[in-house]
Amino acid sequence: MQNRRSFIKQAAVGSLGISTLSSFDLLKNNNPLTKLTILHTNDMHSRVDPFPTNHRKYPGLGGMSKIATLVNQIRKEEENVLLLDAGDIFQGTPYFNLYGGELELKLMSQMRYDAGTMGNHDFDNGIDGFNNVLPNANFPFLCANYDFSNTVLDGKTTPYTIIEKDGLKIGIIGIGIKLKGLVDKRQYKETIYLDPIEQANHYAAILKSTKKCNLVVCLSHLGFEYSDNKLSDKELAKKSKNIDLIIGGHTHTFLTQAESHLNAENKKVLINQAGWAALNLGRIDFYFDKKKAQKIDLEANSFFSKNYAKI
Repeated sequence: MQNRRSFIKQAAVGSLGISTLSSFDLLKNNNPLTKLTILHTNDMHSRVDPFPTNHRKYPGLGGMSKIATLVNQIRKEEENVLLLDAGDIFQGTPYFNLYGGELELKLMSQMRYDAGTMGNHDFDNGIDGFNNVLPNANFPFLCANYDFSNTVLDGKTTPYTIIEKDGLKIGIIGIGIKLKGLVDKRQYKETIYLDPIEQANHYAAILKSTKKCNLVVCLSHLGFEYSDNKLSDKELAKKSKNIDLIIGGHTHTFLTQAESHLNAENKKVLINQAGWAALNLGRIDFYFDKKKAQKIDLEANSFFSKNYAKI
């Protein structure tokens, strides 16, 4: 386990996806800008180390160790960086079987994650198992639509958090998938599932209007899209208000860059997801007018998106 603590020393090189807005486009109007870089993961599934070199599909690829090196590299290059996770941290390798999620949370704390939300597999050792390892996380778990009032997690998660960077206020909400039918009731016990869209919009309004956040991010474990009428990130985006970015998980969707959709007020909301098994690191750069601290829109986009793929 001690060797895993030194994993940040391992090397990694990420290939870049497609950008949506060049630095030249941003600077041509001579606006004084503040740049915010949001990095994100989802569905890491206890993939601490890369896949074996003889793996059929991902030989030598992925792993939290490589993500950590890439994050460190980006932090040296950028001033204002957030690191977020959209759930399913646990389950998938012997590390989880041995340590019950303790190792994963310790490594994420070393990587200086700013916030995360819970996925369905984070209940695999039961709500008590999650509670036992939760002290190893020095970042908040955001769960706006899981009511843990009658469980051991009462008061140990929060619906949202606010992070300040260079004069900007970033509000972050966490939304989880419906557990009934997906997770054994004995695993989540008396957890009450609340409507994701209602809860997301409720807290987004608080963050944008009352707390005066410049950007509202939703960490979602609903899934990117489905062929049936199951609630997805695309549906959430369409029915949302005041949310600027949805960082998704659950469906292991490999996007090359963030997608832009229109919300319930015909305003733009972005959706991004970074695959699974720490194979990808999502990245979105937002630009704000430094004087007004307002997100700017140039040529229909106010962001620069590139996902580091197959690390």
